[in-house]
Amino acid sequence: MKVLASILVGLSVGLSLAASPPAVSMPLDPFETSSFSLPPSRIDALIFARLAKDGVTPALPCSDAVFVRRVFLDVIGTLPTSDEVNAFLTEKASDKRAKLLEALFTRDEFADFWALKWGDLLRVKAEFPINLWPNPAQAYHRLLRTCVRDNLPLDRFARGLLTAAGSNMRVPQANFFRAVQSREPRALAAAVSLAFMGVRQESWTPAELDSLSVFFSRVGYKSTREWKEEIVFFDEDKPAAKAPVKMPDGQLLTLPPERDPRAVFADWLLQPNNPWFARNLANRAWYWLLGRGLIQEPDDIRKDNPPSHPELLAYLEKELVSHGYDMRHLFRLIVNSRTYQLSCIPTDANPRTLELFGAYPIRRLDAEVLIDAICAVTGTSETYSSVIPEPFTFLPEGSRAIGLPDGSISSSFLELFGRPSRDSGLEAERNSSPSPAQRRHFLNSSQIRGKIEQSSILRKLLRNGGAPNNIANQLYTAILCRPPTAGEVTLVRETLSAAPNRKEALIDLTWALLNTSEFLCRH
Repeated sequence: MKVLASILVGLSVGLSLAASPPAVSMPLDPFETSSFSLPPSRIDALIFARLAKDGVTPALPCSDAVFVRRVFLDVIGTLPTSDEVNAFLTEKASDKRAKLLEALFTRDEFADFWALKWGDLLRVKAEFPINLWPNPAQAYHRLLRTCVRDNLPLDRFARGLLTAAGSNMRVPQANFFRAVQSREPRALAAAVSLAFMGVRQESWTPAELDSLSVFFSRVGYKSTREWKEEIVFFDEDKPAAKAPVKMPDGQLLTLPPERDPRAVFADWLLQPNNPWFARNLANRAWYWLLGRGLIQEPDDIRKDNPPSHPELLAYLEKELVSHGYDMRHLFRLIVNSRTYQLSCIPTDANPRTLELFGAYPIRRLDAEVLIDAICAVTGTSETYSSVIPEPFTFLPEGSRAIGLPDGSISSSFLELFGRPSRDSGLEAERNSSPSPAQRRHFLNSSQIRGKIEQSSILRKLLRNGGAPNNIANQLYTAILCRPPTAGEVTLVRETLSAAPNRKEALIDLTWALLNTSEFLCRH
């Protein structure tokens, strides 16, 4: 452990969440580069104009090594392999960053990762208090994954959920109206408002919430003879609204008694000129990729919580609608912007830098992404299970955490590192703030040491690691997704030469790198 401590001190050249920004703008290899290789976009024009107005100097562009790691983690929730890093760093094409994004859209992990995000929002969970039960929860997850994989337009996706009817096991969309703790119309309206309008229940006046509730007052539920099966349907026996309903935009909607009022609501919500749906999704897309919404919090849209960049949010809304509610189009606009590709190292101490997106925000990896990254680096696996409710659920060894189909299937690591409970659908349920318990786990736990001792990279380095510079290159590329600096190569050489046991030295080196903010965080 003394060796480990000395290495951690030596690695202070790496990123530090607590470090003060440099007083002047100087390239800090290997995190920054001197210039962009892409032209400014509409996003950049709006962001940089606001930065100039507020006297904020934007960060330098991020290096290729930073970008490849960043876009893998942000878009598919997966760490790139050493081969993928090396291939990207040696690629000479000027548009290689844009090409990489398009390649990531086709990966299985893309569908897994965004089904995970939607699963958090839509409360895909078998256990209390949601109680979808395992089979319906897994059917719901398969639906979400298929919609992401096939790039189903988001207006069609939303309409399918809002108007779903049928068996919770055979029509997965029907689980949207079951994944709510109460089945009262107000609770259903609140769930719809949060997911598809980005508005929390407490932001509506009682009269406004009552108006929204009318559209969900004729949702019916009935059991069948099949175990845990339930039918969601339009209950025509429940009384229909007699008076027109006033909507948040002032429209008055008439509800024909023979028509499912949910369909009337969907027609209103998904009109191209209705700002609620597109604004919510555009804001969430920005939040998911840049760690902070243009309206912050991303699910707290209200009149007294204005966007930091109103013109930018309006631009993204318009782009989403004009491109058929294709979320990948927004991802392209954002990831291929200079704003997204800024370094995480501010150029000055202006406190508004991160608020105005003058630098990429450093934030800890999500629990699922973090454990998958550890397993990928070490070549090990985790076991995930849920012992309640019946039947017990155990996933096969080697399953990725980002692919877990149900919020009830978990592990002690996921619980410790802030996986959301999926009880409310709020983004704030996910806690990615570092804690002392998490730090102790990484420094002292038998789980982390066991993974390192069993790791494929350790066996490879012990068998044919070669010279210290080769060992340093393999370790840094596998764990930090970049080649080591000259100073880091020297640190590895000195550590290996001073250690009486090469295996213990390699374990300490690996452990130290896993404990750096550079590994633990998106940057």
